Amino acid sequence: MHNEKIFKIAAKEQKIQLVNGEFTPSQASDVIMSLINQKINYHKIEGLQLWERNHKYDQEPLSNRIKELEVERKIASDFISKMREEGKNLKITGILKMTALE
Repeated sequence: MHNEKIFKIAAKEQKIQLVNGEFTPSQASDVIMSLINQKINYHKIEGLQLWERNHKYDQEPLSNRIKELEVERKIASDFISKMREEGKNLKITGILKMTALE
C-alpha cells in the first residue's frame, strides 16, 4: 500500500536528496560554491547557444539570473566565512523538487 502511494506521487512530483549532512566550513564552501558555479556556467553556456541561434535574442533574463546567482554566492561565502571564524560546522540540506506542469 505504501509503495502505491509513492508511485502515484512520483508520477507528478519527484524529490531528489542532493545534499544532507554536516560539513566543515571548507567542505561547505566546496559544496555550495560548486553548485552555484555550475548553475552560473549553465546559464552562460545557454546564453551562448541562444546567441548562436539568434543574434537578436534578449540576453537580459539570463544576465539577470547570473547576477542573482553571483549575489547568492557572495551571501553564502560571507556566511561560511563567519561560521569559520566562529569555529562552527554547518548542516546543509538540499532537496530538488520536480513537479509536472499541467
